[in-house]
Amino acid sequence: MRIARRVLVLSAVLMAATVWIARAADTKNVEASPQAKAYKALLKAVAAGDFEGYKKSMTKEAAAGIDKQIKETGMEAKKGMEFLKAMSPSDLKFTSLKVEGKKATLEATGKVGGDPSKGAIAMEEQDGQWKVANQSWSNVK
Repeated sequence: MRIARRVLVLSAVLMAATVWIARAADTKNVEASPQAKAYKALLKAVAAGDFEGYKKSMTKEAAAGIDKQIKETGMEAKKGMEFLKAMSPSDLKFTSLKVEGKKATLEATGKVGGDPSKGAIAMEEQDGQWKVANQSWSNVK
């Protein structure tokens, strides 16, 4: 009976370790994915205040929408980039990636405005490059 219990406990420990290692490996795979790299490029453009670089990181439709918003609001691109920089996530960690053909959803955690948040980044492959279609961040409670 003791041997069976020890084997059962050892099996449970090994199974838990395997799941933990698999999740860690998945997170590393997400970090190295082309989608994560594309999103990091977008954040780099925002941090640099590079409006054209920011638009190049977005899908064609999203970039056109940004141009339209800038025009309609009369806001200067520089001011818009300052706002985006303030709202960009810090302490970014990618948690999952789901790819379906030329569309993908990248999920992440980070801090937005200093508050812990979860994000979903919708991406599309256009002209052989992954681009950000939109992103949504919400506070974690």
